[in-house]
Amino acid sequence: MSSDEKPLLRVVRGNPSDAELAALTAVVAAASAAKAPEKPKSRTSWWGDHAASLRKPLHPGEGAWRASGFPS
Repeated sequence: MSSDEKPLLRVVRGNPSDAELAALTAVVAAASAAKAPEKPKSRTSWWGDHAASLRKPLHPGEGAWRASGFPS
């Protein structure tokens, strides 16, 4: 290590064992590599949904005009 580099971890008090330092290093590395949870997508209200104003194309068939005047 060169003189201008700072260590990632420094023991300030106590005398940890090699296993304890390894465990701490693993926890710090895992925490820094973990992704932040994604925000849930906000739902578009039905009032603002422009897809609702679109309709499917009409495909008239035999007797469609006559059937359109009858109650469903």
